[in-house]
Amino acid sequence: MRHCLALDLKDDPALIAEYEAYHREIWPEVRAHLVAHGVTAMEIYRLGTRMVMLMETDDARYDAEAMALASKSDPKIREWEELMWKFQAATPWTPVGEKWVGMARIFEL
Repeated sequence: MRHCLALDLKDDPALIAEYEAYHREIWPEVRAHLVAHGVTAMEIYRLGTRMVMLMETDDARYDAEAMALASKSDPKIREWEELMWKFQAATPWTPVGEKWVGMARIFEL
């Protein structure tokens, strides 16, 4: 299944450059966590401060709630998420306490 999510970055060129540098080679623990929870592919695109993530998942293994719970209990994943929040900002439509939020598909060819 394909998921499309959005998140913003803080409007600071130095922070954006640092964020992109982290994503050129994510931590091995982060990669392993994603794969272990059924994420088969992931891409992040940026325009200004807006980011869009395309995530492909294996329906038989992917459970968003289970992945979120596992993220909270894994110290290395928590460390990564806390570090990333240094660069990230919620969109104006993001519920309080959330980061990446799903986008509604409005067209398909």
